[in-house]
Parts: sequence; structure tokens; C-alpha cells
Amino acid sequence: MKVRIEIDDQLTEKEIVIKAPSYDSEVQNLYRIIQKQTEQTQSLVFYKDNSEFYLDFDSILFFETDDRQVHAHTTDDDYQIHFRLYELENKLPDQFIRISKSAIINLNNIFSLTRSVSGTLVKFQNSHKQVYVSRRYYKQLKDRLQRRG
Repeated sequence: MKVRIEIDDQLTEKEIVIKAPSYDSEVQNLYRIIQKQTEQTQSLVFYKDNSEFYLDFDSILFFETDDRQVHAHTTDDDYQIHFRLYELENKLPDQFIRISKSAIINLNNIFSLTRSVSGTLVKFQNSHKQVYVSRRYYKQLKDRLQRRG
């Protein structure tokens, strides 16, 4: 494996690109290491009542808008966050994906996808919480889940 650093003073932010002939376990491990490092440098503040919380991204099942407020759902609780979903899409690590106009989910916490006449339902590990995937985002979700598997 070759490692190369290029300095470009025209860039406004740092970018890491992994080039490989295929998506194998080595590439996957590199990606996870880099992802973990960048997650540690980014933090979001979550609010509940009069308290601020600093949650690990892995504990978040999904983000959802409700009456113009965005809530982060964990297994047992939910917190308010002061970002819109489109802003979160740019701030969140790659393990999160938009699944509808009103929801972003954590791919690492998906337990099952259930298709029915009324739509596709995402269920989460160790939780009763669930959220619907819109038809527009379903193919993207399936592709990401298959690549991850």
C-alpha cells in the first residue's frame, strides 16, 4: 500500500481519498479508523429539559423532524438538537443516511427492514422505535446496506 500526502493551499477543508481496486477488508478497516477519528473531533450538543448532553454517535438510532424541531432518538430516550436535517447530513459521519424528508438513520443500528403495502419500515436493535423509509430513498438505503454487509 502506498501512502501519499498532497498539500494544496486552494482547499478550504481537509479531504481524505482512499483509492483501491476493490472494496475489501483492508479498505473497510482504513475507512473505519478514519471515520472513528473524525467522529471524535466532531461533537454535537443535544438538549433535554435544561441539560446539555454529548452523546456518542453510535448510541443514536435516528434523527427525525417533528413540528419544525429535530429530535435525536436513542434506544430509550430522545433529545432535541439545534440543527436542521440538511445541516446534519453534512455534519454526521458516513454511518448515517437520509431515508425520508423527515428522517436520517444510523445504519449501524438497523435491526430489520420490513416491506409492506404501506411502505418500508426500519426497526432498530434493542428498541421498540421504528421509522418509515420513503420510496425515493429506499434504493439508496438498500445499496448502502449491501455494500456494508
